[in-house]
Amino acid sequence: MTDDAPLRRIHSDAAAGRRAKLKVFLGFAPGVGKTYRMLQVARDMTDQRVDVVVGVAETHGRFDTGAVLLGLELLRPRTVEHRGRARAEFDLDAALARRPRVLLVDELAHSNAEGSRHPRRWQDVLELLDAGIDVFTTLNVQHLESLNDVVEQITGVRVRETVPDAVLDRADEVELVDLPPDELLARLREGKIYASERAARATESFFRRGNLLALRELALRRVADRVDVDVRAYREENAIEQSWTAGERVLVCVGPSPASARLLRAARRLAAGLRAGWVAVYVEPSTADPLSRDDLDRLDAHLRLAGSMGAEVARLSGERVSAAILTYARKRDVTRIILGKPTHPRLRDLVRGSLLDEVVRGSGGIDVHVISGDAAEPRPPGGRPAAEPDAAGYLLAALAVAIATGATWLARPLLALPDLSMIYLLVIIVVAVRYGRGPSVAASALSVAAFNFFFVQPLFTFAVWDLHNVLTFAMMFGVGQLISALALRVKRQGLNAREREARTASLYALSRALASTADEGGAARVLAEQGAEVFLAAVGVALAPKGGAALALDGRAGDVPFGADEQEVIRWVLEHGQPAGAGTDTLPGARITCVPVRSGAAVLGVLALAGGHALDLETRDFLETFVRQGALAIERALLAEEARAAALRVRVEEMRSSLLSAVSHDLRTPLAAITGAATTLRDDSATVPAAERAGLLDAICEEADRMERLVANLLDMTRLESGGLRLRREWVPLEEMVGSALTRLEGRLVGRAVTTRLPEGLPLLSVDPLLIEQVLVNLLENAAKYTPAGSALEVAARADDARVIIEVADRGPGLSEEARGRVFEKFYRGPHVGIGGVGLGLPICKGMVEAHGGTIEVFNREGGGAVFRVVLPRVGDAPSTEPLAEAAR
Repeated sequence: MTDDAPLRRIHSDAAAGRRAKLKVFLGFAPGVGKTYRMLQVARDMTDQRVDVVVGVAETHGRFDTGAVLLGLELLRPRTVEHRGRARAEFDLDAALARRPRVLLVDELAHSNAEGSRHPRRWQDVLELLDAGIDVFTTLNVQHLESLNDVVEQITGVRVRETVPDAVLDRADEVELVDLPPDELLARLREGKIYASERAARATESFFRRGNLLALRELALRRVADRVDVDVRAYREENAIEQSWTAGERVLVCVGPSPASARLLRAARRLAAGLRAGWVAVYVEPSTADPLSRDDLDRLDAHLRLAGSMGAEVARLSGERVSAAILTYARKRDVTRIILGKPTHPRLRDLVRGSLLDEVVRGSGGIDVHVISGDAAEPRPPGGRPAAEPDAAGYLLAALAVAIATGATWLARPLLALPDLSMIYLLVIIVVAVRYGRGPSVAASALSVAAFNFFFVQPLFTFAVWDLHNVLTFAMMFGVGQLISALALRVKRQGLNAREREARTASLYALSRALASTADEGGAARVLAEQGAEVFLAAVGVALAPKGGAALALDGRAGDVPFGADEQEVIRWVLEHGQPAGAGTDTLPGARITCVPVRSGAAVLGVLALAGGHALDLETRDFLETFVRQGALAIERALLAEEARAAALRVRVEEMRSSLLSAVSHDLRTPLAAITGAATTLRDDSATVPAAERAGLLDAICEEADRMERLVANLLDMTRLESGGLRLRREWVPLEEMVGSALTRLEGRLVGRAVTTRLPEGLPLLSVDPLLIEQVLVNLLENAAKYTPAGSALEVAARADDARVIIEVADRGPGLSEEARGRVFEKFYRGPHVGIGGVGLGLPICKGMVEAHGGTIEVFNREGGGAVFRVVLPRVGDAPSTEPLAEAAR
């Protein structure tokens, strides 16, 4: 496994560099000086020319606090009607508009008045942080959500205004503002916190000395926990492996033994007495026999028990259990290790080594506790004694030894006596690999007996004449056991490697399948299909409903129950983000096991595993990893969808801006001309000569036509974008549409030589004549607009068996490479200066041509100029034109 700590640190540093900073001044009770200290820091920053603004500061009538406010910029509060009274509230919008470097927001747990954007002030602070504004704020420890019940137990007062712990965890810096309880009580009696009557009541309730001592301890511990997190981050950043003992932490070693439950309870009592955190660790040795089903169930129960009692649970693996425990303990700054008293025979320690002795000798500065825990407990329900030996394995081991004896007897004339023993060693290895340790021990004993009986003098008796043979038999038995143990280890390692390879291959297949999904629904279906193959059960995936939609299985593989009871389990998991259903402590009677598909704190969906069977610890761990891969894909799909929506909004905004800019200019110009001409005719009609009057009227008509073309273009583009364009095909000659287009542009083309090259015999076209005529009008008008006055234009056409090609060419400046790629985009007008237009003519041509199944393209012409080529497919069989020709004659 690769160490991704450096990568996480890089990402964490990058995120910390981008986000706004939050500093919390934490106290244990009102009156300790949180606001005063915050204002002092603000004044120091102001002296250093930092832009600091006081958003809200609650002085509660205290003179010394109000004095520190002098000279600081104050944000004007907003007035809110609350229960018939005017109430001053923090103005979030004004703060966002002012946007200072640092904003002071007092009393983080404050409840806002009804009608405010957020019900709580800490939500205002989060919005300020999201806007990139650094925030200083104050908070009393009794307002933390996780301590609400503890504070009520201590003080008898239920605190209504609470702040989620995640907000304090989000803080970049927490400064403890502390004051001895006796000094705080003296300030209370002097009237520096509350008025005299209220102070007297507070002394008898919340401000009792015992309450203040307990609250002070809570605040100190919370800050100490924060410091501990910072220390661990520093050690990880600087690769410091040596244990730094700055506080107590207890580690207890557990296993499948029933005594582990007693150890856990004893460790919990020890940790509670030390006021320390604790962790339960199980180490799976890579050389040990795999656990039985019953042992796995008991181990799983012990680890769940540890978690329910507040322990952190860790599962490790290693060749030596003691080395894995000590390495983990030093990494986590453990100060005490708890082990159970050994109950096995001492001979076992001499053969295999003593875990207790190895931990004690290697612990260094870590204390080691060896305890027995509570009194013995009965075996958990459902527990069974160890499985009975497999009789078939022993019988097959005996049969293998018998076969080896026969083969050895036949080979006796060819081999020496030491060589014959090798055949028995081979049998021992085979039995160990196939049937395990017990049959291999039996095979070793039987091999020694058979070798003595059949091949060592005197034959056919177990008597031993030569004492040297005793050493031979012992070595034969010992070597057989050693080789069988090594063979078993290799077998287990191979099985473990194959299991890891299979799981890795499953994750790789899942990642590869998820990579090809484009939306969250596809990711849910892939997750369900792959999950069904891996876990050999029906799997369903339900994504979190959006916008009040009904709960549904977005991905399903197999017959997954989805009745009212199952939906209730899925909803619970969606709401709480914790596993539920069969094999869990929540709704264990359900027919499905549900696991949240989550990304950070957000629950994206639920994976439901049918069958109603409890999952062992390894399978649950792998299931969490499996689901995490699906969560990443679903999150990626959601982010991609958000990115597409954002890009669409940006594009729409750009189009709107371009449209407004172009339309406002192109409408303003003809309107100004029309207004000017009409005003002249109205005001000076008697003095305007007839010729000038005719010119003004012509100008009004021309500008009105220009406005009509602009509005027509906008309407055409709207029809194209909305899919409302309907073709009305007719069989028409191309010559007719070209002639009609030239007639419409007769006034615009004055002074230009327009050449048409339309060969005889062009086929009739099945097109919408009005649309194709509009295409030709737009192309000719575009050529006339962007080419020098008086330059020639050319319209040409040709046909083959499948299509008709129409070209409109000019002798203008041509198009750059960038313009050629963008000329058919909406609102693109190129680098031309002083030429009116919206940039819709050519996009409209493209839409109309493509509606006919054709294409349009542009390229530069030899000798200068551009050529727009329209290719229209020949659709159907054109009617014959011979009767029309005969009638004309």
